[in-house]
Amino acid sequence: MFDFALPSSPALAAIDLGSNSFRLEVGQVLPDGYRKLHCRKEMVSLGAGLDAGGRLSGEAIERGLRCVRKFAADLAVLSPDRVRVVATQTLREARNRDEFLRHAEALLGLPVELISGHEEGRLIFAGVSFLHPSPRRRLVIDIGGRSTEMIVGQHRTARAISSFPIGSGSLSQQHFPQGRITAEGFRAAQHAAAAVLSPALDGFAAVHWDEAMASSGTAGTVSAVLRRNGITDGTLTPAALRWLIERCIAAGHVEQLDLPGLKEKRRPVLPGGLAILYTLLARCGIAELQSAKAALRQGVIVDLHERAMPAAARAPRRQPALIPA
Repeated sequence: MFDFALPSSPALAAIDLGSNSFRLEVGQVLPDGYRKLHCRKEMVSLGAGLDAGGRLSGEAIERGLRCVRKFAADLAVLSPDRVRVVATQTLREARNRDEFLRHAEALLGLPVELISGHEEGRLIFAGVSFLHPSPRRRLVIDIGGRSTEMIVGQHRTARAISSFPIGSGSLSQQHFPQGRITAEGFRAAQHAAAAVLSPALDGFAAVHWDEAMASSGTAGTVSAVLRRNGITDGTLTPAALRWLIERCIAAGHVEQLDLPGLKEKRRPVLPGGLAILYTLLARCGIAELQSAKAALRQGVIVDLHERAMPAAARAPRRQPALIPA
């Protein structure tokens, strides 16, 4: 399958039990870059299974556990040196999360760590800053299924972190019911996003950073659509987001969204994610937002690696590269 013995660096695994997707990645942090050895991603849509009382449905729990079983089988074959399993916003919210966590831990034979929004932001910044090194002050945005993390930092240090309980999945469910897309729905979604985000956005205004990046599925999907349709080179701009919002409204329903670069499984959460992105670009004065090739899972792997290193050796000596497996 994979020869982990070739580069003399441990194989490290991260499992991210997110609100939209569950992800497993095995990678190595090398002197000259990051090597991805294995990955598996499934759109579990765990957050869509939360009812009004904050309980996960039995169907959502079973969807999640089916995926966890696959991860356990992968780990049994790959035998990475160290593994960290993290769970995020949906399981932070779910009143019956212990039921899911108990079964997941039994399947994996590993503890599942329910991380805070602050820790999630720290790990996201760790992954982005390692794979996209820069001396400039940087804003990083990560829009998940039920939460949005914003981080400002420089070099490898996060200096301000906020986590907001709003995401692409939750906003899509609330303002684009049954997948219907309307201009009124976008206006309502943007107002709802602003109500949650605005009270803490002063610390993320343009005066605090020199460049902006976005990680995770929403930004990657929007970037791919803009690039494939020749709107931008993949850069997210206010004008480009308006173009995509107009295309969504013209389609009228998520099932009618047929755009190059848009995967079928991402359609249901695209409108909510777009509403959050557009709100943030407008409120934070972001003229250009670049899509990062790193997110929470890479941050977990980088963090595992650096925790095992002497403090003096933790900073990379040269710009790392993403090395093909």
